[in-house]
Amino acid sequence: MKIAALLAENARKKVHTEKSSRMTRKARYLSLAYLSPSLIGVLTFFVVPFMVVVYYALVNNPVQAEFVGLSNFISVWNNRAFQRAAENSLLFSAIAVPLAVVLSLLLAVVMESKIPFKSRFRTFFLSPIMVPIASVVLIWQVLFHFNGIVNEWMRMIGAGKIDWLKSEYALIPVVLLFLWKNLGYNMILFMAALSSVPGDLIEVAALEGATKWQIFYKIKLRYLSSTILFVAIMSLISSFKVFREVYLLAGDYPYDSLYMLQHYMNNTFNSLDYQKLSAAAIIMSLVIIVLFFVMYKAEDIYGKDVEG
Repeated sequence: MKIAALLAENARKKVHTEKSSRMTRKARYLSLAYLSPSLIGVLTFFVVPFMVVVYYALVNNPVQAEFVGLSNFISVWNNRAFQRAAENSLLFSAIAVPLAVVLSLLLAVVMESKIPFKSRFRTFFLSPIMVPIASVVLIWQVLFHFNGIVNEWMRMIGAGKIDWLKSEYALIPVVLLFLWKNLGYNMILFMAALSSVPGDLIEVAALEGATKWQIFYKIKLRYLSSTILFVAIMSLISSFKVFREVYLLAGDYPYDSLYMLQHYMNNTFNSLDYQKLSAAAIIMSLVIIVLFFVMYKAEDIYGKDVEG
């Protein structure tokens, strides 16, 4: 009897296991069916094009398709136009991204305080998001033309005229345009992060005699670290896409200090040199990935330091 009971129990367990396995497989297939449209889209529009770019970067041309290894990368790396474009892009990012983060954080802190007309100021800083970039560029061309408003103001204070878009100062109008366009969005992100800081921690710190700077540095920045990282990443991505503004301001071949990586890629595409274009795109992607990694590590170290 005991043997029969054990056999029956084992049979029930086996049936239950098989049923659970079938249900698990069914759930997995169902999940895969729901995910398939997204997976197909990612494969079609991201993975496959990326593999095509890698393929083009490793062959001499799409017709002969002879493997040339890193020859295209070396050729692009030693190209003076690419070097100039990379230097300008990195310089622009090094100037514009920290300014975008710091100024937007400063604006968020000011907007958090009790100042008059706060809602109007917030609307003023958000309005550039809604303005088409072509209209903004027209305004900038009027402002920074050789006979524009900025030079007129400089003449009134006794300074000489500057050909802003055709001189070593050409990067200044683009940085100002970038900041004007992006500060409002970044400010809203910081304001949302500041509102999530626990008020009881701030009250306890104030009762313990902490100054406003200590509260900001030791408490608020601890909770803002992830937002700072996100804003920095988004600003960095936007800084590498500034070609649109520069193109509308100065065209395909602007002054040397405005010649960005996107100019190099656009001109290479127009000449149908897909090998150099693909190699340049991969190099730029690797540089951006390295910058992202550095920012993630810095945020991790800084967050631990503040938390400790």
